[in-house]
Amino acid sequence: MILYTYWRSTTSYRVRAALNLKGIAYEQRAVNLVAGDQRTPDYLALNPGAGVPALQLDDGTVLTQSLAIIDYLDATHPDPPMLSGDPAHRCRQLAVALGIATDIHPVNNLRVIGQLKSRFGASPEDAKAWMQHWMAEGFTATEAMLPEGAHFAFGNTPDLADLCIVAQLYNAHRRGVDLTPYPKLRRIEAACLAVPEIAAAAPEAQPDAAPPAASP
Repeated sequence: MILYTYWRSTTSYRVRAALNLKGIAYEQRAVNLVAGDQRTPDYLALNPGAGVPALQLDDGTVLTQSLAIIDYLDATHPDPPMLSGDPAHRCRQLAVALGIATDIHPVNNLRVIGQLKSRFGASPEDAKAWMQHWMAEGFTATEAMLPEGAHFAFGNTPDLADLCIVAQLYNAHRRGVDLTPYPKLRRIEAACLAVPEIAAAAPEAQPDAAPPAASP
């Protein structure tokens, strides 16, 4: 398998963590989103959505969209499962994962921030305030949806909700979001980063990670 990824992409982070947890061997190929690699003709032929991650299977099939990729991995490599077999439990896991993946992340990604700056004259400070607002609003909802007492989001092992949470909190730290009001999220992040397979998926651990001084 070949994973087309960018080190700071939180969607790529989710898939790297799922691959690692399931013990699936894969090769990484970097797609530098800041440099515009995602819009080259060769990459658009592979992924017309011009994003990451994309997972190319051994037979050449290309899968896109992080949650769809993780769903495929769960179907083909079910251990450990990323979603429960109990319908109600699965729905709660998906509600948290989708709240992050469809409510928080899309309004804060690179293409949206680029449009805010280029079309509407947003300053870097405006863009940061925009991201902080939507993350704080989303985190407030997510915190209320999480049960008390679980080690991870919904139990004693990481699932899809955890992978979405730990990746989004990486962005929150980067953008200076105050996480004090979210003790459950902070607990889940710490639990995730103590898992070697998830820690190995973290942005700074990736081969294409930029040196701190050079990071965009």
